[in-house]
Amino acid sequence: DFFIYRMRIADGYQEKIFGDTSGIRGYNSIADISADGGLMIISRFNSNADNDLFLLNLTSMEHTSLTSDEKDILYGSLELMPDNKTIWLTCNDNEEGIARLAKMDASSGRIEYVDDGWLDPRWEIDGLSFSRDAKYLAAFINEDGYVRMKLREVETKNELPSPPLDGILGGGFFDRDGSCLLSFSGPTRTTEVWRWDPFSKKLEQLTFAIYAGIDREIFTEPKLIKYKSYDGLEIPAFLYLPPDYKQGEPIPFVVDAHGGPESQFQPNFIRNFQYLLLNGYGVIAPNPRGSSGYGSNFMSLDNYKKRKDSLKDYKAAVEYLLANNYTKQGMIAIRGSSYGGYVVMGMITEYPDLFSAAIDGVGVVNFKSFLENTAACRRALREAEYGPLSDPEFLASISPIHKANIIKSPLLVVHGENDPRVPVGEARQIIEAIKSNSGVVDSLIFPDEG
Repeated sequence: DFFIYRMRIADGYQEKIFGDTSGIRGYNSIADISADGGLMIISRFNSNADNDLFLLNLTSMEHTSLTSDEKDILYGSLELMPDNKTIWLTCNDNEEGIARLAKMDASSGRIEYVDDGWLDPRWEIDGLSFSRDAKYLAAFINEDGYVRMKLREVETKNELPSPPLDGILGGGFFDRDGSCLLSFSGPTRTTEVWRWDPFSKKLEQLTFAIYAGIDREIFTEPKLIKYKSYDGLEIPAFLYLPPDYKQGEPIPFVVDAHGGPESQFQPNFIRNFQYLLLNGYGVIAPNPRGSSGYGSNFMSLDNYKKRKDSLKDYKAAVEYLLANNYTKQGMIAIRGSSYGGYVVMGMITEYPDLFSAAIDGVGVVNFKSFLENTAACRRALREAEYGPLSDPEFLASISPIHKANIIKSPLLVVHGENDPRVPVGEARQIIEAIKSNSGVVDSLIFPDEG
C-alpha cells in the first residue's frame, strides 16, 4: 500500500491524508492538485493496465470516487482546470483501447472524448501539458515509438506551430511568456532541454551534452521495420545496422528485449548500441505483443496464459533477420533486463539452439519465488499480468528455472543484491542450476545495489 502524506514545510509536521485513513488502500499516487490548493486527484493502480481516480477535498478530507469500472481502463496525464470543474486527461476506454484525449466532469466522472480531428486516432497520447493560464495545450503523440508534440489554443482550437524536432519529445512545461520548455532526444543525441516559442517560431537549445568528446556525427539512426509473427500479427521493431554495413552481408546481431512487459522500446540515445554498431554488430529491438504504445488490445495479448506468445514474437524477429541475410546461425545473441531478463531466459530455454550468447539482467526465472519474494506493493500488480500464486502449475510452466538443463547459450547474469522488485534469489537460482548441469555461466552480482 502507498499512502498520501502532506507536510507543513515551516515546522516539518506531517500527517497521513489518504490511504488506510480513507479505506482506499493500494498503490495510490498524486495525479494533480488544483490551482487553489483545495483539491487533489489521486490515482490508485490496480494493475499496470488499470487504475481508478478519486477526488480529495483537502479542507474537509472527504473524497469521492471518479471512476468505478468493471474492466481495465487507464486514465493518465490528468490536468485539473482552474475552475475545478473539468479534468483533461488521456483515456483508453474505447473500442481500440487507444489512449486518447478526453475531458472528465469532476463532479460526475463522466468522460467525453475530444474527437475533433486535431489528433490522429491511430496513435496513443503519451502526455498532456497546459500553460499556467490553461489557455494553451500541448499533446505528446506516440507514433510507433517516436514522440511528437502538437500545440493548440484551447478555446479557439486553433493549432499552433510545432517545434521542428524529430525524435522523442517530452516535458512541455510552459514559461510565463507562453514559450514551451521540452526535452528532446533521439537515437544519435542524448536528452537535452530546448525552448520553443510557437508565436515567434524561435527554437533554442538550452543544454549541451559533451558526449565524452566523441563526435555524434558518427552515430547511426535505426530503421523502423515491421515483421509478421507466427499468427500473422504485425510486430514493430527498430533495426540498427553498422554505418558501413553492406546489404546481404551476415554480421553478428544482438536481440534487445525490453522490460515491462507493459512498456515500449523507443529509439532513445543508447550509448552501448552505438558502441556495438561502430564495432560491426547489428541490433534489433522489437516491441512484441504485450508492449505499451499500441493500445490496450495489443498490450493484453500476452496476459496470463498467453505468456509464451510474446516469446514467439522474438523468435519471429530472429527468423526475419535470417531470412533477410542480416545474420546467420551462430552469430546471434540476446539480452534484456527485468522482464527483458525473463525474455532472455525464456528464449534460451524454449529455443535453446537459436542463440550463441545471452545476458540476463535482473530477470525472473521462477515466477513462484518471484511473486513470493517481490515487494508486497508489487505482488498484486504482477499477478494480474503473469498469473496468480494460486495457479502454481501454470507459473511453473513459464518459469525457465525448470528447463535450465537444456540451456546451451553461454550466459551472463547481472543483478543487484538489494533489488526489491526482482530479488537476487532469481539470479542465484539460475546460476546454481546451470553450474550443476555443467553449463557456461558468469555473473555480476553487485553488493548494496538495488
